[in-house]
Amino acid sequence: MSKKPSLKDIAQRLGVSTALVSYVLNNKKENRIGKEIATRIRQVASELNYQPNRMAQGLKTNRTRTLGLIVADIANPFSAALARAVEDEAEQQGYTVIFGSSDENPAKCSQLIDTLLNRQVDGLLIAPPAGMEAKLTALQQQRTPFVLLDRYYPSLHTSYVALNNYQAMYHAVEHLLSSGYHRIGLVTFDTTLFHMAERGRGYLTALRDHELPTRKSWLKAVDPCNAAIETAKAIRELTTGAHPVDAVVFASNMLTLAGLQQLIRLHVRVPDELAVVGFDETDAYGLFYAPPTYIQQPVSEMSQQATRILLDMLDAPDRIMQVNLPANLIVQVSSLPQSAVHG
Repeated sequence: MSKKPSLKDIAQRLGVSTALVSYVLNNKKENRIGKEIATRIRQVASELNYQPNRMAQGLKTNRTRTLGLIVADIANPFSAALARAVEDEAEQQGYTVIFGSSDENPAKCSQLIDTLLNRQVDGLLIAPPAGMEAKLTALQQQRTPFVLLDRYYPSLHTSYVALNNYQAMYHAVEHLLSSGYHRIGLVTFDTTLFHMAERGRGYLTALRDHELPTRKSWLKAVDPCNAAIETAKAIRELTTGAHPVDAVVFASNMLTLAGLQQLIRLHVRVPDELAVVGFDETDAYGLFYAPPTYIQQPVSEMSQQATRILLDMLDAPDRIMQVNLPANLIVQVSSLPQSAVHG
């Protein structure tokens, strides 16, 4: 394995001091250095493919210019979109991002946090699973800069950037009501996570505000570990029996896709027999014969704001900023008004 080029190699090539090379490559002002020699130093550094030792720099500056990001599952299109947007924003600010997936497991998330901190990341962006309150409180006590992304705990006074989940779901249900649907079911996850609870609250409040019945049998909470099978069962129950629904709202993209697959298997026509509203966007929606209406999260804005807040916190770890962003409802064929469907 060839030896990595060093500042000394660049200095020897040009016949200058290592201190001068370091001075130029560390982007310090060059008032007393000629432009020609500064240009030559950068040119030789590029020719030798010189890469600065971030760990060594970190020892001097107490910064490594790296950030840690923990999402639920990097394979999920929403998590992947978040990660990409964070990476793009961090790169613009001169930072590198190290990723990890918690798989909704608090023990794994806690271990990832420790691993990233051992790698000397300057701060953390975390989409936490349920049960992380104690670990996050410990991070605050240690004055470790972190921002919660997409999810947060109302019981903790932490910085976060998330969706206004209550308002997003409320508007989705109102859209279905205005389109003529009144027997509306919800498929969500059985979890204590606050953002999911807020989606359920938005659903129930919208129905109550419009003086419509809220049947327990119309609210299906499925086990995240067995989501596909339980979502299929939930769809069967919602579309049959004494009180079948005429519309369904899904509380995540995974649930939306599992639900659409089951509707195809059951030969339920959308929107003729059942209207559908999904959550988050994914390219797979385009494969469905009736493109679904969905709640679109402002992924880029969410990631940009969270990254910028974190970078601000590097100099002020005790500064708290909390942001709830509005969603956008993308209306498509799956929730056409009943008058259009049956007219």
